[in-house]
Amino acid sequence: MHSQVNFDNGQNINYQSGLNSYNQPNNYNFPEYPYDYSSPKIEAQYAEEDRIRKIVREELQYNKPKKIWLRVIALILVGALLGTGATYGVLSALRANEKIKQDEPAVVEKVPEYTQENVQVEIDLGETSTVENAVATKTIPSIVGITAKVRGQFQQFYFYGIPEYAEAVGSGVIVDSAGYILTNSHVVNNGDFENLLVSFSDDQETEAELIWNDQTLDLAIIKVERDNLPAVEMGDSNKVNVGDKAIAVGNPLGLSLQSTLTSGYISGLNRTIRLEDGNIMDGLIQTDAAINSGNSGGALFNAEGKIIGINTARPQTADGIGFAIPINTAKPIIEKVITEGSFEPLYLGITGANVQYVLPMDGEELPTDTGVMVQEVFSDSPAEKAGIKSGDIITALGGDPVDSMNSLKTHLLKYELDDTVLITYFRGDDEQTTEITFSSFSFPTKMSMAD
Repeated sequence: MHSQVNFDNGQNINYQSGLNSYNQPNNYNFPEYPYDYSSPKIEAQYAEEDRIRKIVREELQYNKPKKIWLRVIALILVGALLGTGATYGVLSALRANEKIKQDEPAVVEKVPEYTQENVQVEIDLGETSTVENAVATKTIPSIVGITAKVRGQFQQFYFYGIPEYAEAVGSGVIVDSAGYILTNSHVVNNGDFENLLVSFSDDQETEAELIWNDQTLDLAIIKVERDNLPAVEMGDSNKVNVGDKAIAVGNPLGLSLQSTLTSGYISGLNRTIRLEDGNIMDGLIQTDAAINSGNSGGALFNAEGKIIGINTARPQTADGIGFAIPINTAKPIIEKVITEGSFEPLYLGITGANVQYVLPMDGEELPTDTGVMVQEVFSDSPAEKAGIKSGDIITALGGDPVDSMNSLKTHLLKYELDDTVLITYFRGDDEQTTEITFSSFSFPTKMSMAD
């Protein structure tokens, strides 16, 4: 019995008859054997296929070179009847069952086995491992966990005067085999801690001392008393491009997930962000490699396993976005600390603010959209000696553009005591350039917005 179909107009028709007559052209006849695979035409086709298969089987009984062309012809015919998929199947069967002598052997390049020894320093993209495998083998031993014991913010009522402590956990990067480790300043609580404990990939733990830190740059260097540590290989963050491979290694969510690797790409350069404490960081590398709490102070590597950045921040309201401090910012600091045992930063002797966050008075327009507006000039400072005044807008130092307080600090890292360079600034609408000499200077009090 055929099914009934109710169309929109309420007309009931026989489903089978409707199917056969629906939208067919005039005088159209359905094929005599639309679905009947026992038709004479199909049977004749299969008979021809069987005949050709018989020829192939007979030929395979003889292992004579002169018969090879007949076999190839038979294969072509079978392929024409059965389709390209069947051709591949028959060819594969012949290759598996038939040995054909050739005059010249094929040249095969042996792929080396993937071991830790194969990718210690250089990463060959032709290896059988993935880029992530190779980078992990090369870099994970150079990443450490850092636990800072800090005074906690607890109610005195519950502890009856007993000192209360909390632990802040982050990551660090071994930058020298003698025990120097680079991390974020906020990982070591900006220098305000009771003690530091470093956890290595070999499960050993060692106490560390703070050598240097800068809250504005959010960088710090600590040192442990261990030798022959596996230091990272330095990259060049100035050569990083959007779309490059980016691999983050650190300890997200604490030491229970130590040595976690996440992979992504460089998704932006020269980014500017505002931190929760109000400080501005700029010149940052943006990546979509996952960066979470605990990743701070860990490394951002390129596809060669060379460090290009120090992971430092991520937005709380967005996924797939993280930021890293370019490694070139830290290089001169690392070099000074290792060679001289400490790093003494240079200062202009000013306090300032990024121009883009300054509101002009009386609706006046500022002469530039970027730069640092000087708020205060300290007595006997290099800036005062150079004639810099409050209200000036610094736009360049040593020929390098100054976009913010952070970039000004970064440029200062290039110079040493007694160096003399050109400084460019606006005074009103008048752009001026003068020389400034970096002399020894200390601020009367610690000021986070001073340079």
